[in-house]
Amino acid sequence: MEIFKYMKEYDYEQLVFCQDEQSGLKAIIAIHDTTLGPALGGTRMWTYASEDEAIEDALRLAKGMTYKNAAAGLNLGGGKTVIIGDPKTEKNEEMFRAFGRYIQGLNGRYITAEDVGTTVHDMDTIHEETDYVTGISPAFGSSGNPSPVTAYGVYRGMKAAAMEAFGTDSLEGKVIAVQGVGNVAYNLCKHLHEEGAQLIVTDINKEAVNRAVENFGAKAVETEEIYSVDCDIYAPCALGAVINDETIPQIKAKVIAGAANNQLKESRHGDLIHEMGIVYTPDYVINAGGVINVADELYGYNYDRAMKRVEGLYDTCTRIFEIARRDNIPTYMAADRMAEERIEKMRKTKSTFLQNEHHILSRR
Repeated sequence: MEIFKYMKEYDYEQLVFCQDEQSGLKAIIAIHDTTLGPALGGTRMWTYASEDEAIEDALRLAKGMTYKNAAAGLNLGGGKTVIIGDPKTEKNEEMFRAFGRYIQGLNGRYITAEDVGTTVHDMDTIHEETDYVTGISPAFGSSGNPSPVTAYGVYRGMKAAAMEAFGTDSLEGKVIAVQGVGNVAYNLCKHLHEEGAQLIVTDINKEAVNRAVENFGAKAVETEEIYSVDCDIYAPCALGAVINDETIPQIKAKVIAGAANNQLKESRHGDLIHEMGIVYTPDYVINAGGVINVADELYGYNYDRAMKRVEGLYDTCTRIFEIARRDNIPTYMAADRMAEERIEKMRKTKSTFLQNEHHILSRR
């Protein structure tokens, strides 16, 4: 791929290649935009088919984090790391220590966190070499498991969507179809059950389904049935690209609000559900509770402060719905517009992020 041409076209700032022969580290750090502050984004470890594929993934994910952080109201830019390798067989301490030193060398322009293929333990190892890492063990001042916080943010965003679609944000009596019952979705189901919602669930993991049936009185359906069930709200909380040409004609819900990433297979599918009158809560906005939570660690973690900001996702989603109505555009476009406007306003008042006394971390 023509890297500089691609970076220029999509306004990327920096691409860093990290190699350590002794440990086998091959990592790519992509920094998309630091207008709002240092770039925050997780480290993903994956068996990429090629180096080009790894580069493209790092770049794509970094840009996504710029929008996610901006829309969440965080004073952070967007970045991402991919490590090329099998997370099940190729990890070692030396690899993450070496990677931590590369992060330290960026002097705060990039802050990492856990992602697909990496763990809290890996973040702890990185933390041995740098303070520019979040999602570490609570013993080091971390926020711990982000799943309950992410779930609470999805719950708040869902309530905002209900207000937009039904004129009330009460979920009592609403039928909600939850696709996937992993850690985030299970905690979401707990909130919904406590408010009196009726749950329909599915997951390829039958134990997860049975737990939701037992604890929340949920009705279980097969994985392919979830799209066509009679429900008020459809909550995709597993795979991406589930809103597509095959599923859209089946959907009976008036609201789509869930934790899964990249729910729209293509942008045009967001246009289609908009035309159908379905209220869609953009995924990178509604599932931002996790990143809001770990971002609070940068100030010395305070649970109440973090949860207050996550609670504010209700207002963020409401603002997106207002922009969509005002400009007569789909909500996914409205979310992008809101993020871009915030970045552009800040861009006019400051230059590319450089470390200063207000951004120095002092956890140690």
